[in-house]
Amino acid sequence: MFTVSTFQDGGRKLARAVTIAASMLLAAPAAMCEQKYVTRYDAFVGYTFLNSPQVNLFENGVQMQAGVRPRKWVSLGFDYSVAGGNLAITPGLLPDALQQQLAAQLRQLGALGRLPAGYTLSVPAHSFTQTFAAGPQLAYRRWTAVTLFLRPSCGFIREVATPKPGDPIASGIVTQLVPSGKKTDTTPFFGVGYGIDLNFSRHVSLRVQSDLVYDHLFQDLLKDGRYTVRFSVGPCFNFGKNILE
Repeated sequence: MFTVSTFQDGGRKLARAVTIAASMLLAAPAAMCEQKYVTRYDAFVGYTFLNSPQVNLFENGVQMQAGVRPRKWVSLGFDYSVAGGNLAITPGLLPDALQQQLAAQLRQLGALGRLPAGYTLSVPAHSFTQTFAAGPQLAYRRWTAVTLFLRPSCGFIREVATPKPGDPIASGIVTQLVPSGKKTDTTPFFGVGYGIDLNFSRHVSLRVQSDLVYDHLFQDLLKDGRYTVRFSVGPCFNFGKNILE
């Protein structure tokens, strides 16, 4: 049986394994020649995960990119990812005023004898997240077999959260706070991205990349913003004429 923790462990092990492989390739003598062939365009699609520890949210999904290179050291492109996962919303994640309001309601239920002994409010929810970004990517092409890159990361993140309360008390609170049954928000994000292309040929490489971004979704329901790490791995296809000719 596969669980969220299974995917978390698998994704992190994959990230470590690819990093080790990249280090070994970088150390190989064949990798020490400067690149003489750089195509005009590239496209990437691969597995991705988004990890937001602040809200204990881990999401699995797909990332896609497309870019054009006006110079060998810079690409301009578009980035899109989509992922989904589960989290648990607890009172500590909420704004202080809302925490106080819910605490007062729970005390009233306790006074009426309608609150089970030892009850702790926790609302499971499913998250569906999309990211949209565009901008430059700076490449270092000192080695034939390996391309390193760095990029500023900015764009928009859209998340749809669907609460799945597991008891009547949580159901009543969800109905009060999210009458429609789901919550949608879109906000800008900023951060930095970096990665490596392992070049198997002029036209095919394995791309391994990561981004660290900051955003504050659902400001009416979540007290703090959060940092999210996105890791992705998959094939990158390079095509078009050689811009070094």
